[in-house]
This record gives sequence, structure tokens and C-alpha cells, in this order.
Amino acid sequence: MSLPPLVEPAAELTVDEVRRYSRHLIIPDVGMTGQKRLKNAKVLCVGAGGLGSPALMYLAAAGVGTLGVIDFDVVDESNLQRQIIHGQSDVGRPKAESAAATVAEINPLVNVVVHNEALSNENVLDIFSGYDLIVDGTDNFATRYMVNDAAVLLGKPYVWGSIYRFDGQASVFWSEHGPCYRCLYPEPPPPGMVPSCAEGGVLGVLCASIGSIQVNEAIKLLTGIGDPLVGRLMIYDALEMTYRSVKVRKDPECVLCGKNPTVTELLPDYEAFCGAVSDEAAAAAAGSTITASELKDMQDRGDDIFLVDVREINEYEIVSIPGATLIPKGEFLSGAALERLPQDKKIVLHCKSGVRSAEALAVVHNAGFTDAVHVGGGVLAWVNQIDPSLPSY
Repeated sequence: MSLPPLVEPAAELTVDEVRRYSRHLIIPDVGMTGQKRLKNAKVLCVGAGGLGSPALMYLAAAGVGTLGVIDFDVVDESNLQRQIIHGQSDVGRPKAESAAATVAEINPLVNVVVHNEALSNENVLDIFSGYDLIVDGTDNFATRYMVNDAAVLLGKPYVWGSIYRFDGQASVFWSEHGPCYRCLYPEPPPPGMVPSCAEGGVLGVLCASIGSIQVNEAIKLLTGIGDPLVGRLMIYDALEMTYRSVKVRKDPECVLCGKNPTVTELLPDYEAFCGAVSDEAAAAAAGSTITASELKDMQDRGDDIFLVDVREINEYEIVSIPGATLIPKGEFLSGAALERLPQDKKIVLHCKSGVRSAEALAVVHNAGFTDAVHVGGGVLAWVNQIDPSLPSY
């Protein structure tokens, strides 16, 4: 369905702006009025990572007058495979500042507002209120639900995108005209069910595919042209090179935007709502977590331990802790791993960061290995604290 333009047009375009945006101006659907609307628009991009990179760059190139970017992270070398708004010289630099510098280089006519901070319950409503449209480039469920809830409470539309390995999704959520994110996903997936990109990986160019779709939708909303993805979920399979669209209807019983909402303000704790680890894993890890340094001390003393890496084989091939035996987490969940665990040694589990090993630890404890422990921080902690010569990912 066609929707009215989200913003009013600016008073005029300068001669420099006419030159710069001439290829837009000669498109009948955009024209002078559409470009003036883009100039007058204020768009916030949540995240300057995989999706935020192409989104910010193309929003800037398109002539969106005010671009906000919020990100609290710093550029890491592993980001450069897909986060193309950053370069080698930006490693260690705050992502929001690096992104702003690139935007300024692409289009100095754009006003960039830097929010070098984490999005939180304390600031999200205040920050969002200064923008017409939100582009969601986040990579975790807790922030996605927070973005959705804040947008609904403020009556603002936002463009959502998601990527994983070779698959991408995109949609527009605007509770005044269609469903919100909770209509599509009423509850977050169980802890550990959906790996993050940091655990499962993502094809770098997939970010450009989905990020550019998000910008396309943003331009349509701002200028009031075309048929935006309100009430539709676009699904992209990069391996099969297929796009398909699924209708998403507004849920009349939605706890946030339905006829009788029960969520009328931001949740007190989105991390708890989404649960990074299950209750069983959290209970197992309590009192059974060791540091990377403590593991090194065990090895140096010659303690009789059985060190298990619960990651996947492709991760193991990147970097591994000396002496570790690879048994992927899935084998613990199925029970197949238990027969490989010795009865006469202390079981020590680790993964990349400590989440998956906590889940495996719960299984091991339930099987009777009550003195088993896992390494908090996983192999990343080992690299940072014990052997910085090893690669990180």
C-alpha cells in the first residue's frame, strides 16, 4: 500500500545540491519535491556494523539531511570483512566516529549526529524522539525488542533487517499502519537456538544486499513513493539467489500494539527478557566458572583434566586452546558426547565466549559430572590473556 510522505519538503535545494542529486531529480517519482523531503529528513541508524555500514553510506549519498548514528563499540579487524564504512586505519576507533568520518567524506552536505554510547532504556526514547525514521542495524534480540518497543511507543516507523550466513530478512514496522516486530516474533527464541553472526558467521556481501534494501525502504517512506514493506517480510537466500515476500498481519492480540496492550512502557530488562543463556545454563555456570588464567595454571601444574572445545570444526580450525578435544555443543544436547567423557578426569569445557560452554555444562552436570567447569570468556579470553599471538575472530 502507498503511504503519505513521512516528512515535509525543505524550502529549496542549493545549486550544489541540484548538481549532486541530479540523477534523483530526473526520476519523475522523486523529482525536486522528493529530494527536498530527503534533505529535510532526520534518520537514525542504530548500529554502524554490517547493516549500518551500507545503510549509512547510501543514506548519505541519497541526500538525507540529518543522519544520526548510535554505536558504543570500537572497530575490530574482524569487522572489516563486512563493515565497509570502516577501514584498516580505523581499527580501535569508536565505530560511531569512524562512520561519521566516512559519511562526511561521501557527502559533506549531510549533518551527522554522533551518539557514541550504548542504546538503553534510559536514552532510547529521548534519542529516537529527535528523528523521523529509525533504521535498525542491530545484531541481538534484546536491542531489537527495545528498538521496536520504543518506536511503537513514540509512533515512529522503523526499517528492520537481519542477516545470518547466507540468509537475510527485511521489513518495515509501523504500528500505525501495520504490524510491529512483536506481531511477527511475539517471543524471542530460546537461548542458544539462534546463533549470532559472531558464532555462526555471515557472508560479507549479504550485509550490502540487506542494508541497501533498508535504505530503499527508508527513501520510499520519507518521500511517499512506491509500496513499502509494511505488512510484508522480505526473505533473501543468497545461495539460491531468490527473494520471496511473506505477508505479516497485525496481531490484534499483540501485547504491545494490539487492541488491549499489556506492554505500555519499556521493559525493565531486555537482556533478561531475551535471555542470553537458559536458566539451566546460568545455574550450572554459577560456582563452576574458571578464568583462562586458572585453566593455564591447571595445565602448568599437570592437573588431570579433560579439556573440551564445544565450538564447531570451522571455528576450531581458526584457533584452539592447546590440548583441547573438539566435541561440538550439538553432541552434548543430543547426549552423544557423554560417552566420550572420561570418568576419572575433571571435565573443563570452553567455547568462543562462554555462552555455548555454559549450555553444555548444564548437560554435563545433569549427567553426573558435578565437578565439571567451564571457561568464562572462552577462547577469546585465552587469546587476550594468555597467548595474544593467536588469531581472534
